[in-house]
Amino acid sequence: MKMAQMQQSTAQQQDQLQPQQQLQQNNKKRKQHSSSGAANSTGTGNTVGPSPSSPPSTHTPGDGITTASSLPHVNSVPKSLMMYGPEGTAGLASSSNLLEDMEHFGDVGSLDDNVESFLSHDGGDGRDLYGTLKQSPTEHKKESSKGFTFGEFGCIRTRNSKVTCCHFSSDGKLLASAGHDKKAVLWNMETLQTESTSEEHQCLITDIRFRPNSSQFLTASFDKSVRLWDASDPSYCLQAYTGHSSPVMSLDFHPKKTDLFCFCDEKNEIRYWNINPFSLSRMSKGATAQLRFQPRIGQFLAAASDKVVSIFDVEHDRKIHTFQGHLDLVHSVCWDVNGDYLASVSQDSVKIWSIASGECTHELSSNGNQFHSCVFHPSYSTLLVIGGISSLELWNIAENKSMTVPAHENIISALAKSLVTGMVASASHDGSVKLWK
Repeated sequence: MKMAQMQQSTAQQQDQLQPQQQLQQNNKKRKQHSSSGAANSTGTGNTVGPSPSSPPSTHTPGDGITTASSLPHVNSVPKSLMMYGPEGTAGLASSSNLLEDMEHFGDVGSLDDNVESFLSHDGGDGRDLYGTLKQSPTEHKKESSKGFTFGEFGCIRTRNSKVTCCHFSSDGKLLASAGHDKKAVLWNMETLQTESTSEEHQCLITDIRFRPNSSQFLTASFDKSVRLWDASDPSYCLQAYTGHSSPVMSLDFHPKKTDLFCFCDEKNEIRYWNINPFSLSRMSKGATAQLRFQPRIGQFLAAASDKVVSIFDVEHDRKIHTFQGHLDLVHSVCWDVNGDYLASVSQDSVKIWSIASGECTHELSSNGNQFHSCVFHPSYSTLLVIGGISSLELWNIAENKSMTVPAHENIISALAKSLVTGMVASASHDGSVKLWK
């Protein structure tokens, strides 16, 4: 794809997502900047955004950010995409041993989780789910600069239970989350009122995904089952697949053929299923941690297994790319809005891969933050939101700058976005899910 075409595609995408923030493109060539760390603690202020005066990027051993080439969105990133840490700094969370002996979904063997006492300090009785909406200036603390803001908008806490996954419905009106509680929680984005599914899973829920343009959603579980629900009446399960031989780790719906979904298990098996009728379509190998269909078209499927990410051509049932280079297990993958690039997250780093070339184009080191999840920002195509230990990393890939935002009290296990509302959701092992905008 030519650079001019890619820039035009991204400009059109930003017009659709946030027309009120669309600014004139800066025709001057922007220079890139490299940093030896993910956060600047000198007191001069971390920035995540275009900076025309920044020096060109170079990579030397130990650099926190490396760049092989620029993403196609570089010239279309608004100049307002610049953020500063609180009081000019953004400190990195110091929790170096928090993940010792912790598996991908927490302590799988202990479902009666003990969470810090802050979960009930708001007067909850320990059983009910409750949410809070932050709107006043004193409560709604934001990182902001020139029209761009990023701050906590709302929060919901569960009953002493780790949250492992979350996902927005297509219209952005519902957010579903789940985890060690063994049932899904649905919350209304306008009122933050919640409703739970019945507890039909026998073990923790590993993944949750809405069916495109529908109120139906799927849950995958360590109990070796996949269940289909409807948010309009979540009191019972519509369909259940319970004949699997190992824990189901991840699942996803095809974005266009919405009767089709796939899931992967602990033994590296991928199964493609149809809803009508509820039946197995085909099987393949290549995913144990997470799998995600390419957005919009759904031609490709990204599948993470061990330290490798594979890209499958779903239409022709063949593997087209094998992305290698992570030194640790890959926990999470996410596509950019056009499906041209894929981000993959391991504990030590995030890598950006080009589907066209099959190469890694950008990399960000975690510098001890121990990354776990990621999602591209719904309104800024080159801003990647990364979940680490208690903090979010905001990485402007185009300008190669990042900053750290305190967010949770434990590992941020999953992130989700809504293109309709512009919101980002973060799920954590601290038992809470937060909204950011």
